[in-house]
Amino acid sequence: MKLFLSLFITLQLFALQFVAANQVRVLSDKIEFNGKVNTTQRKTLILQNDAKESATYYLRYLQGNVGSSQNILICIGDNCFDPRKDLSQIRFTLEPGEVTTNIYIEFELGITATKGTFDLHFFNTSNNRDAFIVENVYNVVSDQPSDNFSHKDVDLDEIYPNPSVRTAQLDYKIKNSSANVRVVINSFIGNPIYDFRLDPSQESLIIPVTDLNPGTYFYTLIVDNKNIVTKKLYVKR
Repeated sequence: MKLFLSLFITLQLFALQFVAANQVRVLSDKIEFNGKVNTTQRKTLILQNDAKESATYYLRYLQGNVGSSQNILICIGDNCFDPRKDLSQIRFTLEPGEVTTNIYIEFELGITATKGTFDLHFFNTSNNRDAFIVENVYNVVSDQPSDNFSHKDVDLDEIYPNPSVRTAQLDYKIKNSSANVRVVINSFIGNPIYDFRLDPSQESLIIPVTDLNPGTYFYTLIVDNKNIVTKKLYVKR
C-alpha cells in the first residue's frame, strides 16, 4: 500500500511539473491560408505568457508540406526571417503575463493549386519541456476556371498536387451510394497501374506515386463500368 501511495504521489508531482512547464498559450486559432495562386497572405500569431517570469522562445523546426514555389516568413515586428534558412534567428521574449500580437506568419501561396499543412515547433531556450506548436493549413486555388467534374452520381475535383512527388489526392463526393464508382490509373501507353473503388463514406482518395517513374499518367473515372472522363496526372522527382 505504501509503495502504491508513493508511486501515485510521484506521478502526480510529475504531472504537475509537466503542466507547469508549459508557460505559453497560443490564443490564435489554427492559422489558415486560403487564396489564389501567386498571392501572399500574412496572419497574426497571438501568444500569452501565463507564468510569473519572462521566457525566451526559439523556432526549433518546421514540419510539414511546403512546395518549392511556396515561401514562409516569420516576422517579429519589422524583422522577417525564412525558417528554412534563418532558423537560429527566430526567437522572441515574452514578459510575465504578456500577450503579444507582434509576431506574424507570411505565406506565399505559390504557383500551383494545392492543399497542405505545416507546423511550427517553438521551444523555451532554458527549458525544452516548455514548448508549443503553431498549426497552419493552406488551400491554394487556381486563378483559372475550375476543371472539377460533375456527374449525376459523383462530383470529382482535380487531382492535387499535380505534378506529384510522393502522393496525390483526389477529392470526390458520391451522390448515388448504389453506383459502382472507380478511378483507374494508366500509364502513358495505356497499361493499367492502379484500380481504386471509391468508398461512398469517404470524400478523398490518396494515391501513392513513389513507385512510379517520372512522366505522364492518366486517371479515368468509371461509373458502373462506363468510362466517364479521363485526365492527366504528372509524376516528378
